[in-house]
Amino acid sequence: MKVMKFGGTSVGSPERMKNVSELITKSGEPTFVVLSAMSGTTNSLVEISNYLYKKNPEGANDVINRLEQQYMEHVANLYSTDEYKEKTREFIKGEFQYLRSFTKDLFTSFEEKSIVAQGEIMSTNMVLNYLQEKGVKAVLLSALDFMRTDKNAEPDLTYIKEKLVKIMDENEGYQIYITQGFICRNAYGEVDNLLRGGSDYTASLVGAALEAEEIQIWTDIDGMHNNDPRVVDKTEAVRQLHFEEAAELAYFGAKILHPTCIQPAKFAGIPVRLKNTMEPDAPGTIIDNVTMRGKIKAVAAKDNIIAIKIKSSRMLLATGFLRKVFEIFESYQTAIDMVATSEVGVSMSIDNDAHLSEIVDELKKYGTVTVDTDMCIICVVGDLDWSNVGFETLATDALKNIPVRMISYGGSNYNISFLIKAADKKRALQSLSDTLFNK
Repeated sequence: MKVMKFGGTSVGSPERMKNVSELITKSGEPTFVVLSAMSGTTNSLVEISNYLYKKNPEGANDVINRLEQQYMEHVANLYSTDEYKEKTREFIKGEFQYLRSFTKDLFTSFEEKSIVAQGEIMSTNMVLNYLQEKGVKAVLLSALDFMRTDKNAEPDLTYIKEKLVKIMDENEGYQIYITQGFICRNAYGEVDNLLRGGSDYTASLVGAALEAEEIQIWTDIDGMHNNDPRVVDKTEAVRQLHFEEAAELAYFGAKILHPTCIQPAKFAGIPVRLKNTMEPDAPGTIIDNVTMRGKIKAVAAKDNIIAIKIKSSRMLLATGFLRKVFEIFESYQTAIDMVATSEVGVSMSIDNDAHLSEIVDELKKYGTVTVDTDMCIICVVGDLDWSNVGFETLATDALKNIPVRMISYGGSNYNISFLIKAADKKRALQSLSDTLFNK
């Protein structure tokens, strides 16, 4: 069985819902489908929640009315029979009555999660009804019945597998199994969400639980590109990536994937394929555990980076210095991207400035602190094992005319990273493309 996930743009209109329905039924084989909310819906639901937090039920009702009108128009255009138009209208009407119920009472953060979850609940029911209208044997499995996080807000893998396998056994014989992406219950049974990776994470967790043959992530781009097509000329889709390469690219700026979402598939050894709903016959990008030796695959960039350097003559041979420095960042829950050390200092980069002033004040206890803002990390990804002589030279040679603040190499066999000024980003990315891919 394959698992197919479709994002908000892929189900963003009646026409696109029809296209998705055609894609998932094309093979005629049993398929598990994960759907996001229709594009724009989650933002509207968050806006409703914000009005309710501010105790402005009139503002919330205004957004609810506009969103309901939009959905009713979609229903009119999606179905061809009066029976299914009426059936879906009644369902949608009930959903918006549920949303209006929150305008009458005090509002809590728990209820916000319930409000935001309705986007996925509506999109999955609409697609289910369309499939059934077309005579497809399809069933909706609520993600709230099997998708759960533990007390650390991490997916409860054992619970998910046991529950989902049991539910599938109880629903044998269907061609299409549909569930909601993103939403789940937490360890206390409350409606919650998976946060990082959203619906992609759901698809990966489902695929791992069901031991699927392949997990397909369908978006509006034909796979992961070898550079940022919004910034660089002549980019191409990368046809194959190792899981580690994909994770590096996702972490360092490739927006098509969240770095966390493919971990369940990686550990289960299930390939993930990135596909384009606008060009369904394009091969896309396959992500698996295969390493293509001696090949640089892609470049990514991570913006809004801050570089912090602490210099201390006391650091020389001082045990515990780095531990003290890292504990400061840990105490403010601020992750470090890159690190470079010398005998008298250490440089680090972060992408979260929420506690920058407090961190700098703490670091000044141990040395002189310098902060550089408006920086950017450029990451070159591929089989960059140190035995591949000359690969790091290719990357550095491409940046010979770009001022480089830091270089990170050796922490992974799959990437070399450069910290540069944000103003030099476009020039650096284009030069890397010209040197690594376009010659």
